[in-house]
Amino acid sequence: MGGLEEIRNEAVDLENIPIEEVFEQLKCTRQGLTSDEGAQRVEIFGLNKLEEKKESKVLKFLGFMWNPLSWVMEMAAIMAIALANGGGKPPDWQDFVGIIVLLVINSTISFIEENNAGNAAAALMANLAPKTKVLRDGRWGEQEASILVPGDIVSIKLGDIVPADARLLEGDPLKIDQSGLTGESLPVTKNPGDEVFSGSTCKQGEIEAVVIATGVHTFFGKAAHLVDSTNQVGHFQQVLTAIGNFCIVSIAVGIVIEIIVMFPIQRRKYRAGIENLLVLLIGGIPIAMPTVLSVTMAIGSHKLSQQGAITKRMTAIEELAGMDVLCSDKTGTLTLNKLSVDKNLVEVFAKGVDKEHVLLLAARASRVENQDAIDACMVGMLADPKEARAGIREVHFLPFNPTDKRTALTYIDAEGNWHRASKGAPEQDYYPVQLQGGCEEKGALCD
Repeated sequence: MGGLEEIRNEAVDLENIPIEEVFEQLKCTRQGLTSDEGAQRVEIFGLNKLEEKKESKVLKFLGFMWNPLSWVMEMAAIMAIALANGGGKPPDWQDFVGIIVLLVINSTISFIEENNAGNAAAALMANLAPKTKVLRDGRWGEQEASILVPGDIVSIKLGDIVPADARLLEGDPLKIDQSGLTGESLPVTKNPGDEVFSGSTCKQGEIEAVVIATGVHTFFGKAAHLVDSTNQVGHFQQVLTAIGNFCIVSIAVGIVIEIIVMFPIQRRKYRAGIENLLVLLIGGIPIAMPTVLSVTMAIGSHKLSQQGAITKRMTAIEELAGMDVLCSDKTGTLTLNKLSVDKNLVEVFAKGVDKEHVLLLAARASRVENQDAIDACMVGMLADPKEARAGIREVHFLPFNPTDKRTALTYIDAEGNWHRASKGAPEQDYYPVQLQGGCEEKGALCD
């Protein structure tokens, strides 16, 4: 297993070496792994999922009581129960209980809201962990993606989420939407031998691939680890800390002055002086502020959840509200990530042809099944998508390729005439092709 240890430590460049060397380095074949080999490799590489940090619910709850404002409140509670005891009177239980209740309310609201947000995010991530079709023990079967290890042979087809980083084997090219990882606005073409990334989506085609990286070793896993490893203190925490520090310094100065005035100068009794100090301590801090802030952000978090946004940290709401400039690309972050056709911009240059006929030809020159973004847009412009193939018999469909930059459908109409409808980049040179009983219709050319 020495070679596999090198793979785990990323000492071998599996992304760029020839595909046959990939099989040699991974000690596997095109017939896939056995169940025993898979189990052994799980011990080496781990499960194909991101690491989840387990944190104690109790410590998380107590963490909301560990900040400057809470320190002052806790100091007041200690003074009420421990120091305010004398002069023939019992400890100040009323103030003690009231302060503790406020502390618990503040912590409970924040804990519940952030815990619910964390559970929602975990549920969302669980939905992104798909099942996959894998070749094990010489048989294809659907398995949880988490059991994949380097060396597994998987099948990727239309609509599948790529379960792990992999190298494509022999077959037709795929179209992969990896905009969420790398930022391309349209699907990219992946040829045999190319690498596909975990978390990207197959938009067209079907092919087999050999897994080369799983879990935290994938491109997606490394990016998630970088995000998770940041410990930057947000603006909201900085403001609360500044307010807390100001309160602590101000109260400390006030207490020192009051002690000097009350005891050496006014010679007050101990219990009376302690009660005055307790009033100063409690009155000098904005006790209700953490509660008000927690409730306000909880309401904001609930409103965002109704719009489909998950807030994992409630303080992120304030961070977003205080943003001056937001830089984003065009991959659907702020847009619908959906193409549409503006009929008002459609120009027709052929006599006797209207815009509706041009759109019909564009839909005919599109794949009704296995649609990519442009084909789905064209077919979706029809009142009924079935119109794209109604009354005609399909003879041949030319799929899009980077050289011709077009798609084309050769078909026979109800009268037996042959036609070809083309859809593609207008700057390409299109030559009419004489067909039996008709010729190529070029009205569907579009940009």
